[in-house]
Amino acid sequence: MNQPTVTGLPGQSGITPHIKVPLPVRPTQPTMSVESVLLLAASVIAERGLHHEDYVEDPLNKRLDPSFPLALRAMSVVGAIRYASSGDPQHSSQLSETVVGYLALSLDGGPVWTDWRSLERHVEDWSDGVTAVEAAAFLELAATAPERAA
Repeated sequence: MNQPTVTGLPGQSGITPHIKVPLPVRPTQPTMSVESVLLLAASVIAERGLHHEDYVEDPLNKRLDPSFPLALRAMSVVGAIRYASSGDPQHSSQLSETVVGYLALSLDGGPVWTDWRSLERHVEDWSDGVTAVEAAAFLELAATAPERAA
């Protein structure tokens, strides 16, 4: 194991000791990519269903039991992307915004405006007209399309 060591400053005879303590090693997080987030979001929608109003079904627990976790409820496409990138369907991250932007620009020629709210709205408007199976299939296609490698 790593043990603290006592050393003196350079040029000194060791009168002033300094203790070097090894820092714990941080666990490494796997690097998530746009493709992996899209694939995970597709599996979330396929397993839990597609929700068409908010990021997640009944976020204020008006109809569902409050003990039923948000992460297990049906999600919108944007909610599933947020969940896949951050673990919370209501929490945005830089990665989730990147994925939503990529997806928005891949749908119907893209939105008129390219601010993050317009990109999100474009994805949600598209998902209002599709089923859970169609949404999951398109997310998988967007993640695995051969032209992505170009």
